[in-house]
Amino acid sequence: MTKTSSGTLVEPTVCPPRNPHGRAFAEGADGAEPKARDRIIAAATRLFCQYGITAVGVDAVVAEAATAKATLYKTFGSKERLVEAVLEKEGAAWRDWFIGELLKGEATPVARLRRVFPVLREWFNDDAFFGCPFINAVAETDKRDDRMRQIALHHKKVVLDTLIDLAGQAGARDAHGLAHQLGLLIDGAIVAAMITKDSNVALLAGQSADMLLRNLCAEAA
Repeated sequence: MTKTSSGTLVEPTVCPPRNPHGRAFAEGADGAEPKARDRIIAAATRLFCQYGITAVGVDAVVAEAATAKATLYKTFGSKERLVEAVLEKEGAAWRDWFIGELLKGEATPVARLRRVFPVLREWFNDDAFFGCPFINAVAETDKRDDRMRQIALHHKKVVLDTLIDLAGQAGARDAHGLAHQLGLLIDGAIVAAMITKDSNVALLAGQSADMLLRNLCAEAA
């Protein structure tokens, strides 16, 4: 991957298609090659997550996706719409995985809440972890433009709603407050892991969460 004098990436990176959890995208059920739209989104996801939305140009995306620029614009209309499509798909996949890990099997609500940071640590350990794409998108864009912020808040709300529900089931007097405290620890751990490349920050955040959950258990007793 090289850059132009303006800093825009113009060559594709060579890496396997991956989803937010580091596992390769599967081929279609019939083994067919992914359609152009899927290839573009997969390519843009890899490039945006690793190099940043601003740094990656449309030329790099279409080269990585092995398609034409006209196909990208016909499908998405603009780079901005492509960014939104990437965040929508990336967010849905990540939430399905993360929430699924919290809720799988038989466990008490408190036990499910205790899974948050071990699950995050699994994500942090993946080679394809480059931080939260929503936090990164807001950080990269005009802070007076609310579009990326609203997209990020929608993603965050789905996660928080799950935490609120679990906290309520566990008997928290202030389920919203507890969920937001956990949310702050989650966001902090993600940013710290991205900067330090140390997955063990999830364990530190988990220790803080355990103190909150011990208070919750005392309330429910």
